[in-house]
Amino acid sequence: MTAVAPTRSSTAPTSPVTGATGRLPGRHGVNRRGPWLAIVYWVVIAITLVPIVYMIVYSFNDAPTNRLSFAWNGFTTYWYANLVNVSGLGQAFVTSVAIAFLAALISVAIGLPLALALERYRFFGRGAVNAVVFADIAAPSIVVGSASLSFFLSIGLGTGFLTVLLTHVAFDVAYVVVVLRARIAGTSRALEEAAGDLGATPFQAFRLVTLPLLAPGMLAAGLLALAMSIDDYVITSFVAGPSVTFPLFVYGAAKAGMPPQVLCFGTLVFAVGLLVALLNGALNRRLTRTRG
Repeated sequence: MTAVAPTRSSTAPTSPVTGATGRLPGRHGVNRRGPWLAIVYWVVIAITLVPIVYMIVYSFNDAPTNRLSFAWNGFTTYWYANLVNVSGLGQAFVTSVAIAFLAALISVAIGLPLALALERYRFFGRGAVNAVVFADIAAPSIVVGSASLSFFLSIGLGTGFLTVLLTHVAFDVAYVVVVLRARIAGTSRALEEAAGDLGATPFQAFRLVTLPLLAPGMLAAGLLALAMSIDDYVITSFVAGPSVTFPLFVYGAAKAGMPPQVLCFGTLVFAVGLLVALLNGALNRRLTRTRG
């Protein structure tokens, strides 16, 4: 006897209780809810992109007064060729970049063991540490800045580069911990245990197994800390003292007339961030194809 394969019916399934024919959900059922979600999405994208597009376009504007103008006076690359001709602008940008990189590195170095401890172990005071991490994220910037300034004054530490760095590390660590905890929660300890069964010491297992697994999360956490540090104004304004970061310079320059070079620096920062994002996407696609 030859077995006959059942044919695939194109009709909708019938309910065993009522006998009514059910309707299969369409592949594009989400679009039947109306266009409002798409409209809101594109409105938000437009609101986000308009200032960026304005910044890029007017960084090439020929401003005869050497001050930012809303009137288009012609295309020029003069401001890019003379980026550091504005007194104090180049130094302020270098200061911001240095603080941001140092704050990101220190925050990841502190946040990694803290995230491992909070995610994998139970210890006395764990709840309090979690509360402190949450409070650091939820606290308004003006509260963090004023509290940091009060602390530095109480211990006699003068404000400047060091106090800005310490304050940035303090609020960056909480975000680093959150990102790394999410990464740690998605990894299994089976590979570490297997490395131990094969004779690896705990440090070797951490260095050769755990650290490579957490590397993408560490990179993401470091980039987040870098971005938050390089553009912070409110907290920095409390503890900067004589040091001038890029956001502080921009705020001060806006009162007397902003030089076009500010837009050039902003465009370059945006271009670097976009390049990093594109490279990360290309790397992820390549890894996906390799593993597939």
